[in-house]
Amino acid sequence: MSTMPASHGHNEACCNIPPVVSTGYNAKGTYEEVDGLKTYVTGPTDATKGIVVIYDIFGYFDQTVQGADILATSHHQKYKVFIPDWFEGEPCPIEWYPPTTPEKQKNLGAFFGKNPPPGVADKLPQFVKALEAKNPEIKSWAILGYCWGGKIVSLITSADANPFSIAAECHPAMVEPKDAEGIKVPLILLASKEEPDDKVKQFEANLKKGAKHVETFGDQVHGWMAARADLSDARVKEEYTRGYKTVLDFFAKNWP
Repeated sequence: MSTMPASHGHNEACCNIPPVVSTGYNAKGTYEEVDGLKTYVTGPTDATKGIVVIYDIFGYFDQTVQGADILATSHHQKYKVFIPDWFEGEPCPIEWYPPTTPEKQKNLGAFFGKNPPPGVADKLPQFVKALEAKNPEIKSWAILGYCWGGKIVSLITSADANPFSIAAECHPAMVEPKDAEGIKVPLILLASKEEPDDKVKQFEANLKKGAKHVETFGDQVHGWMAARADLSDARVKEEYTRGYKTVLDFFAKNWP
């Protein structure tokens, strides 16, 4: 295991992340219906900035929900955070990952076929309109995507109908450098050791239309900030926390 110091990439004065709970996390938010979708909602009611979180293929895991609460409660800037249930109660079973057998590979392929990222990206502008109708106090929006959700972030922030002012991708799946050429907003990408290093570097080079921060957490697995985070491991917990600090710091500095 690497002993890479967790010292760069965040501003201690900016964030005050509460102790991360390894097991038995009690969510701080509630579930509401937004645009026909069950949606986890957390954060202060008077927030003027909102964050839409696109979960990974495993849905509402405790580690992902805790991450949303961290985003909503750890900064002097108030954020209200929303996680819509794009899978409508049918996420991918975590037992299918990693896909080490032909059956798991088949199942995972079918899941992605049923839930293609472009389909969700196309629905996001309407979803944000529905959020705005219910939360008129929120004046601007960020998007954060994990894994599968990272691809969705690339697609929507390069689309003409993009409603987001700033974006984050955490251990994104399907990193495609060409996607970065069209991204129009400040973007932070935090990669794990499992994303292709050459593609991550080329993606960074192709980000030319706003502030950017690209960093690889070199001893962490794909999913360490969401469902695949083993928070009973001290090093994972440390880097999980640092990941959220890094995102919050980037948002604080670069949200227009």
